[in-house]
Amino acid sequence: MNNSWHPECFRCDLCQQILADIGFVKNAGRHLCRPCHNREKARGLGKYICQKCHAIIDEVPLIFKNDPYHPDHFNCANCGKELTAEARELKGELYCLPCHDKMGVPICGACRRPIEGRVVNAMGKQWHVEHFVCAKCEKPFLGHRHYERKGLAYCETHYNQQYFNLVFQLCFSCVVVSALNKAWCVNCFACSTCNTKLTLKNKFVEFDMKPVCKKCYEKFPLELKKRLKKLAEAAYQMKEDDSNPLA
Repeated sequence: MNNSWHPECFRCDLCQQILADIGFVKNAGRHLCRPCHNREKARGLGKYICQKCHAIIDEVPLIFKNDPYHPDHFNCANCGKELTAEARELKGELYCLPCHDKMGVPICGACRRPIEGRVVNAMGKQWHVEHFVCAKCEKPFLGHRHYERKGLAYCETHYNQQYFNLVFQLCFSCVVVSALNKAWCVNCFACSTCNTKLTLKNKFVEFDMKPVCKKCYEKFPLELKKRLKKLAEAAYQMKEDDSNPLA
C-alpha cells in the first residue's frame, strides 16, 4: 500500500484482523482480509458468501440454519452422498431429497419445507397450519371450514364473492338479531342442531360459529363441552385484554 507498517498495525480496514501473516486484498483503496473482500464483492454482485469457506457462492446456495453455504461442503447424514441445494434439514441434520422422502416426513404444499409439528391435510396435500390460507385474503383457516374451487381454497366470504358474486344486504323490513358477530333474521336465528327458534333471552352456545340451544349442548360429549368452555374462556380473556391495553 506504498507505506511501512508495524505488523500489529497493518489490519483489515473492516474487521481489524492483523494482516501480516494472512495476506490482504486491495479493494477500492482499502486493505482487506480475504473474507471481508469476498463479502464486499458478493454484496456488489448480489450473491451469497459461504459461511464455511468464506468464498462467493456462484450456484444456488444451500441454506442451513438460516446461513448460506456451498452445497458440496455437506454430505447426506443417511447415505453420505454429496448434497445439492435441494437438501432438506431435519432435526439439525441434512439429508438428500431421496433419503428425506423415505423418512416419511410430510412436505408443506406452500413452502416445500418439512413439517415437523401439526399438519393440515387438505386438497390432496399437507400444509403447515400457518401456510394453509384463503387464496383471496391470505388468512390462515386455523381449523375453520374452507371451500375448494379450481385447485384453490377460500374462506366462506371470498368463495361466495369469487364464484357467486353474492353481496349480503339486510332487508329494510326485517327485524334483525345481532349475535355471534353476525346479523340474523328473527326467523333464521335458530339452533343449528334441532332448528328450535331462539331469541337473545334464550341460553345458547356457539359451536362452529353457529348457535346451539342449551338442550342440544347438554347432549354433547363431555370432552367436547370442556373444549368449548376453554375456547370461550380464552376468547373472553382476549376481549378483556383488548379493552384494557395497560393491564
